[in-house]
Amino acid sequence: MSNILLVRGAEALRTLFRFQSPSRTCPRCGGCINKSNDNNAGTKPISSPGLRKYSTTNSSTALTATTAKRGKKKKVNKSVNSLTEIIEVGPDSGVSESTTAISKMRPKEIQKCIDSMTNNGPKRSLHQFPRNMFPMTSFPDYSNPQSQQELLKSFTTSSGLESHLDKHEWSTFLNSSSTPSSYQIPTENDLIDNVEMVLDSSHAVADMRVADEESQFISGGSELKKGKNGAAAKVGRIHTKTSSSSAAKQWKEKVKGRHLKKEEREEAAKVRLEEMEKLGKEVGLNKSIVSYLEMCVFTEHVNRGLNTLNYYRSRSKVSSQHPKITDIAAYNVLLQGFALKGDTCKVRELFRMIVDDQLVPTPQSYFYLLECLGRNSPTKNNLHSIRQSIKYLESSGHNLHDLFNKVTLVSDQREVILETIRRVQPSFVPIIEGPFIGYVCPLLSHLNTSSSHEPPPVTVVSQAEGLISLERLAEKAREQFELERKGTVTVKSIEKKDNLENLAHYRRMASETEAEWGATIAAALERNLQTLLSQGLRHKSRAISLYPFLKVLSTQDYVRIIIQEIRKLAEGSETYSPGVNQLYRELGSQVLARYQLLYKDEKGILAKVEELYADYLKWYLQPQHPENTAAPPLFVANSRQRWQQLLYHPHSTGPHVDIEEKTWPNSVLSSVGRFLYGIIMRDIKINANVMKINSKTEQLVPAFYSIFRMQGLHLKEEIKPHPALVKLFQAASRDELTFDTTLVPMLCPPLPWASIRTGGYLLSPAKIVRLPYQAHQQKLRLEACPPPDLYPSLDSLNQLGVVPWRINEKVLDTVIQVFNEKGDDSLNVPPPPSECPPAPSLDPSMSSQEKYKVHKERAALKRKRSEMYSLWCDALYRLSLANHFRHDIFWFPHNMDFRGRVYPCPPHLNHLGADVARAILVFAKGKPLGPQGLDWLKLHLVNLTGLKKRESIQDRLDFAESKMPNILDSADFPLTGQKWWASSEEPWQTLACCIEIANAVRSGDPSSYVSHYPIHQDGSCNGLQHYAALGRDQVGAESVNLAPSEYPQDVYSAVAKLVERLRSEDAEKGVRVAQVLEGFIKRKVIKQTVMTTVYGVTRYGARLQIAKQLKDIPDFPKEHLWPASLYLVGRTFDSLQEMFTSTKSIQDWFTECARLISQVCGQNVEWVTPLGLPVVQPYFRPSKKSVESSDPHRIQDQHVFDLYERPNVMKQKNAFPPNFIHSLDSSHMMLTSLHCERAGITFVSVHDCYWTHPATVHIMNKVCREQFVALHSQPILEDLSRFLVDKYSYRERDLSRDGSLVDASKHQLNAVLRDVPRKGDFDLDQVLQSIFFFS
Repeated sequence: MSNILLVRGAEALRTLFRFQSPSRTCPRCGGCINKSNDNNAGTKPISSPGLRKYSTTNSSTALTATTAKRGKKKKVNKSVNSLTEIIEVGPDSGVSESTTAISKMRPKEIQKCIDSMTNNGPKRSLHQFPRNMFPMTSFPDYSNPQSQQELLKSFTTSSGLESHLDKHEWSTFLNSSSTPSSYQIPTENDLIDNVEMVLDSSHAVADMRVADEESQFISGGSELKKGKNGAAAKVGRIHTKTSSSSAAKQWKEKVKGRHLKKEEREEAAKVRLEEMEKLGKEVGLNKSIVSYLEMCVFTEHVNRGLNTLNYYRSRSKVSSQHPKITDIAAYNVLLQGFALKGDTCKVRELFRMIVDDQLVPTPQSYFYLLECLGRNSPTKNNLHSIRQSIKYLESSGHNLHDLFNKVTLVSDQREVILETIRRVQPSFVPIIEGPFIGYVCPLLSHLNTSSSHEPPPVTVVSQAEGLISLERLAEKAREQFELERKGTVTVKSIEKKDNLENLAHYRRMASETEAEWGATIAAALERNLQTLLSQGLRHKSRAISLYPFLKVLSTQDYVRIIIQEIRKLAEGSETYSPGVNQLYRELGSQVLARYQLLYKDEKGILAKVEELYADYLKWYLQPQHPENTAAPPLFVANSRQRWQQLLYHPHSTGPHVDIEEKTWPNSVLSSVGRFLYGIIMRDIKINANVMKINSKTEQLVPAFYSIFRMQGLHLKEEIKPHPALVKLFQAASRDELTFDTTLVPMLCPPLPWASIRTGGYLLSPAKIVRLPYQAHQQKLRLEACPPPDLYPSLDSLNQLGVVPWRINEKVLDTVIQVFNEKGDDSLNVPPPPSECPPAPSLDPSMSSQEKYKVHKERAALKRKRSEMYSLWCDALYRLSLANHFRHDIFWFPHNMDFRGRVYPCPPHLNHLGADVARAILVFAKGKPLGPQGLDWLKLHLVNLTGLKKRESIQDRLDFAESKMPNILDSADFPLTGQKWWASSEEPWQTLACCIEIANAVRSGDPSSYVSHYPIHQDGSCNGLQHYAALGRDQVGAESVNLAPSEYPQDVYSAVAKLVERLRSEDAEKGVRVAQVLEGFIKRKVIKQTVMTTVYGVTRYGARLQIAKQLKDIPDFPKEHLWPASLYLVGRTFDSLQEMFTSTKSIQDWFTECARLISQVCGQNVEWVTPLGLPVVQPYFRPSKKSVESSDPHRIQDQHVFDLYERPNVMKQKNAFPPNFIHSLDSSHMMLTSLHCERAGITFVSVHDCYWTHPATVHIMNKVCREQFVALHSQPILEDLSRFLVDKYSYRERDLSRDGSLVDASKHQLNAVLRDVPRKGDFDLDQVLQSIFFFS
């Protein structure tokens, strides 16, 4: 029925605009039917907005020409033409006629013509056939009668699709006639499915050079060559066996030693590189044009935007080399601008353009049509047009309620459109459709409740109830709103000033200089904008230009942004500066962020957010209040569900809140930043004599200059401040530090993530997934993902975000004291760069060798000074922010990386940092210790010291009890006492724990003591734990504490023992390097390599790690450093393979799958986590570098996207194993997070380190183990294999079986993807009883 409605809607559109088609189109496939000129013919059913039809006749003509060029037999062409005739059988032809036509063809001809049209047809005709006609997941054999009948049905159409709209009535509204072009391409919204559909068997990429070089390097001449089974042979195993099945082995042998040449890669590719480049250019142009038109509308230059749109439309018609405007959003933007003005003529013109370009209007398009009519007086003609527009809307498969559910509403649009509809339907009341708010993931579906009448499974606990009043929290929320409107936060620096001489004078000079700069910037900005506008007028350019992007902010906004940028440059590192391209993008991003806030403010979105957020805070503090508990049909159990209730309230008014952020392409950000940096470089001056107090001579010089330095093989331009400017800012020694609001914690709970569009900060935009601009593919995957599939990830981010924090003031004061006393490297408090030793001087009498040594030492000291400055600034920012929030409660909004690993958004002050960062933070809400809380504090203290890693729980408690005098002394006299805490592996966290234990012991009743201190439980080599669970590896599981034991197992020591056994065996055989290593095989030597093996460390990287550890051993002979490290790499990997048998086979299977997918298929590797999060590896090789436009008033409209580039094979295969494991540990964390929330306990995490109150550690531990078992009870590897096979494997028709390398590679890929590694017999339920699994 939906297809019929779409057909009728498209037909109504033709009637509406008096569109005279030169030929009829088939309602099923969109092919031209030249036998009739009937204007009532249907159109191809459209599966997504913006999709356009194709002419099958033209396609078949192009197909014939293409086939002829490729030397195909004439017989195939005849088959293609014959099938084209069958496609062109219209609604007037009977089924028997089609059957007769198809029955005349032989089965091979049917198959060949289908193959020809799907493989060898016009490259751009991705939508030549309906998706339900040729499903890409399975291709039937049309040689049997049943399949022929199915094929026949796909070409037949339904009758009775005539339009019931009256042409004459619509001709009074719009008067236009045009002839469309039959050569069309899909829109960007379709590319997520349909480009991938064509890429399904894709192209091959040969990138074996690095692997070959590595193999030759390892297997080169060495004393390690001791035969087939010797050490060298094992070290040389770069790519171990990837499959145990005979099929995989067979095809691996066939392709062994053979590499696909360039022409073979092109032969294997179903989408040629040039075609992908064309699609990439098209998407880039559409993104640029949409953002440009949005700026034109925002700055009230709508006609300028229309001229630009017409320019690109006409340009694409002149030459096929120019991409087309295929995104309906470009037209919708202009429709919105003209609808706001009530310009009916322009709206008519735009709709005619939509018809001419054969795009399909979306509900948003219809909305603007009615809005335009609604902003005009309700005359007789106006009412008539409204009725006809509604009729047209409904005939297109939509209804009036869609205008309130599928359209983004801003400003007063909701009220305007409602009033417009009620002009002709007075009783109309929109029905607001709320989303499903429960879980569909099988791991979480048990958390759903079917009705609000059922009692909730657990009481929802507020993390801030009793901690702060609603009035106080509302006040802090208003303060947060104001800070985000301002865009920056100013905090007092904790730096102790030593030299205060002439401080007032230099501060006054700095203030006066900045005031002069402000006036200079304002004048330069006005001048340059006028020049930019004049250049555009003089050249009569209608292309995308920079001018509208620069008009979005006021002059004062630009002055503040540039002044802040000048301060950042002047106070930067002396030795390191980012490149100008990075500076341009960052400055342009600041302009964009400011525009995003202005847009929300102008459209009323900010006011609506404040209104809804006030209601949300009531639920946040009192989730069990009667007003907040009734929520049919599902019980509201978390912040996302409550926020969705508020967003989709049936009586909601005003604009929508959950809208997509306005974005600019990278080229625009760079161009805006370059324009503003032009002012900084050319107009900002500094008095060279500013530091001379008594000088009356003013010598103005540029405040900044450019330098160029080599970075690898590339010349990098950097911007440096003038020395006089640096000295002025240092002498002024400002007491304040300024941060963007997105870089500091929040004063109120974060906005819940209810979709991928909005969440985190209240007004400032935040990305739910940290992706570079070029990572286009995963963005499309997220947009296409059903919202309920993302709920687990969103809810985990929200759960982590609602936990309030506060500062541990006693620890902070101690750290600040050490920081201002020149720091202490032993305590991880960085000293200032002034403590760096002075560089040695050069003496003319030195020899060349001595001078070289001095130069080398000076360079090393310069690097050390730069590193010291970086570390010192990081500590200064963290401690200053902590001091700023010392009396406040604050929150951390969270987001994720592309694998699903979670991070707090504020980078400087958070719990994800190192020892100091964790020590100064505690939970804002405390809980009584209870009967076991004090013991957990003691255990945590011992774990932090690192002294009893191999001991039992009781031994650790006894050790803590024996150290009570030291603990109390540390708490009372941290810097003047015995400083027992300072010798710990984590000294500052140890000190914080000592203070907490002392307070609890001295409280009189430790069980009643309210503790805010978080207890950590760390996974035992968590990556290997996941591998062992995936492979059910008994020995490996025991070594990483998946199995219960009285004492914790240490995998590093176990591997070291195995390596030592192998070494001793080799030493007895006379291997010299094994004899040299006697006594040096220690846990520390191989620990880093074992730890990073699971994360994809290469053999070269592992060799560097081991060499570094051997070098730090004083007695080790340095002349054997490299051969010894090479030997140990092989032996360490051999030991891991012996201990983790299934683990190694799984890791190798991951690697081989990724290699074949990226090399043979030519696609990025992607998968879906067990919680439903789509993941795409964004590693690709750009075909060519982006070239910035040299024209100052033009913006580059072509961009690089990973979806349209060849993958980087080496990065894809090396990264897939660790990335997949990271996605699993993220899934485990999220499951634990959501179940802890339901259990009513506080939970936060640092990846595989889980935190909670001492009183609730036992609950968290139980949940953690249960969810690990639940996660790995799923068929993870089998599900992954099915996903990869469905997405990447080749079907039978894609296999030529001609013995070629291309065909063998396809067979190998099919075999490997299906070859799931075998598993062991480890019982996962043992994890439930393992004390040291997380400890």
